Amino acid sequence: MASTQDRRELGDELRLGPVRVLFGRGGGKYPHGNTLLVEGSNETVVIDPSLALHELPAPPRADRVLLSHCHEDHLAGAALYPDLPLALHAADADGMHSLDGLMAIYGFDGPVADAFGKELVRTFHYRARPDAESLQGDDVLDLGGVTVRVLHMPGHTRGHCCFRIEWPGGAAVYLGDVDLSSFGPYYGDAGSDLVDFERSLARLRHEDADWYATFHHIGVLAGRAAFVERLDRFRARIDEREQRLLEFLAEPRSMAEIVAHRFIYRPGDPVPWADAAERRSMSLHLERLLAAGGVARVEADRWRCL
Repeated sequence: MASTQDRRELGDELRLGPVRVLFGRGGGKYPHGNTLLVEGSNETVVIDPSLALHELPAPPRADRVLLSHCHEDHLAGAALYPDLPLALHAADADGMHSLDGLMAIYGFDGPVADAFGKELVRTFHYRARPDAESLQGDDVLDLGGVTVRVLHMPGHTRGHCCFRIEWPGGAAVYLGDVDLSSFGPYYGDAGSDLVDFERSLARLRHEDADWYATFHHIGVLAGRAAFVERLDRFRARIDEREQRLLEFLAEPRSMAEIVAHRFIYRPGDPVPWADAAERRSMSLHLERLLAAGGVARVEADRWRCL
């Protein structure tokens, strides 16, 4: 079995040793996602509780909530566990401490921030958790016969983490929003970092496990060979975007023109934050190309390929 992507819907489960993968609608297509439940002899943790949990007769029992990072779709089910300890990487913790902290992670302001803030509460059940605990890279949770190791993999957000789950005779890596989809890496937040993302992907390539699970789309991959093939395709989207930008800059272009051209989203996609994400993402590419001498600033807000 290479992928469970095409066979899973809301309410479906897949068990990988002590790990239960709880699939969301459409195999975890945004705004839904695939939640992990990891069961040890002493403790059970739920990782990235998704919107799907709100549609179940009752949320699965757990002792602790872990978030791979602070984004709306990954925290939507946390409201079902208001009394459980909740933890995420320290670099993203402010997003759970307050709604303002989460908006700072996105980098939204003005009308987009106002509208999205209301959407976070109404659709994604956002509830601030001032008591949210902070994780660090290489922290290990011992659940009793099962360990969960924090793999800090920044880039998507400053605090984005994957989790390596090990038990006698098996191992799985939960990839969070390294979702291996054809959309490619997303680095459109205020704290996103393209160089960090590339470093994280290079590090992940060396993670050897029996299973690899994503929050969106792919679901579960069996074996490192299938994972590496998907990861390399996912990584290639970064280079494809940069090449398209270079071609677009054959003549001088402003940031407004770059944003309108759409390198991340398709033109016409009804995504309220698309302009903000395009601006942030392509600014990161421009900074790199300027430093490498592949692009020159010909006016205050206009760039051209050399």
